[in-house]
Amino acid sequence: MKHFIFRKNALYSGIILIMVVALICSCRGSGGETGSADLDAIGDQLQLLDQNVQSGVVADSEAGDRSDGFVPRTVGEDGTLVLVKGEDWTSGFFPGVLWYMVELTGEETWRDRAEYYTRKLENQQYNKSDHDIGFRMFCSYGNAFRLTGEEGYIPVLVQSARTLISRFYENVGCIRSWDFNRDIWQCPVIIDNMMNLELLFWASGQTGDPVFHDIAVSHALTTMKHHFRDDYSSYHVVDYDTITGIPRQKVTHQGYADGSSWARGQAWGLYGFTMTYRYTKDIRFLGQAEGIADYLLGHPNLPEDGIPYWDFDAPGMPDEPRDVSAAAIIASALYELSTYSEKASYYRAEADRILENIWTGYRSPAGKNSGFILDHSVGSKPAGSEVDVPLIYADYYFLEALVRKNR
Repeated sequence: MKHFIFRKNALYSGIILIMVVALICSCRGSGGETGSADLDAIGDQLQLLDQNVQSGVVADSEAGDRSDGFVPRTVGEDGTLVLVKGEDWTSGFFPGVLWYMVELTGEETWRDRAEYYTRKLENQQYNKSDHDIGFRMFCSYGNAFRLTGEEGYIPVLVQSARTLISRFYENVGCIRSWDFNRDIWQCPVIIDNMMNLELLFWASGQTGDPVFHDIAVSHALTTMKHHFRDDYSSYHVVDYDTITGIPRQKVTHQGYADGSSWARGQAWGLYGFTMTYRYTKDIRFLGQAEGIADYLLGHPNLPEDGIPYWDFDAPGMPDEPRDVSAAAIIASALYELSTYSEKASYYRAEADRILENIWTGYRSPAGKNSGFILDHSVGSKPAGSEVDVPLIYADYYFLEALVRKNR
């Protein structure tokens, strides 16, 4: 960095110095901090997580009768690291976490690790088994292309988008979420599916083919019509008749009850419709996102620190588990929503508050939880699965929120 000395105008020199220092501090504080989160502490945790992943992969290969998973998802009831294969819906988040560390720190060591885990998912571009290819591939390959510009990532992402639209049901207007329990479901669509539309919008812009865009818009409009109640709360699953396109049933599979507001589902909706507005500039989607945001932030059962219980209608509050993953998704979505909405200052202040409280109250102790950054998330409480534990997607959206805050 060159230093310019204005010998004839010391006052002007002082002003320039103050502006430069202020700019640096606003981007990254002392001690490796960004906002209120300490990047050095985050980096130490993730280095530990990477080491534990590698140790776990070696142990699995030696055992011969265990899973050959290679990316982290959570910790088990016995406190050990849980690894999953590329087919798991969460497999793209750890590469994405590492790409966000590249963006936050600029350090090449993070890029090396991000590339290593990203490449391991290459065969998932052809995985037609469910809608989660968007999570797998856009969080990994999508961030890789965004940050490096390397064209080798493009064909994988475009093929992933083609794979995703193969699940589109024209009579319904939606992408089918999963294929299991066909005796119960005809065309189940979950609110989570909104998140995977970003892959399609990107592919349309990249290739110039409007089919990806048109399918994404159709899915968003159908979801807006059938998933949401008058107060902007959402069901988890809507099952459609494949011939008539009429909803057969509306349930909240991972929430407390069908009529309740499952926290992470509400977060997916907020994020998904905010992102959809970014690509379409259709005011209907902005209005939907604002409605969801106001519902969440004004809910009487939202705790004072902004970290929701796993379900807004769970019966045992205040002793119900919190869901930090939902809070991280909400914070990240609010930062983006604040760039479009007339309520910008309100949404940004709420995002700042949530992010601050996540870091000060819900992070993993140093050197604990196998290296996950955050603790106290909930996967599926009705199934008794992953309750009050670290989850890799909580870490992903927390770092994304930090990136968006710094922007």
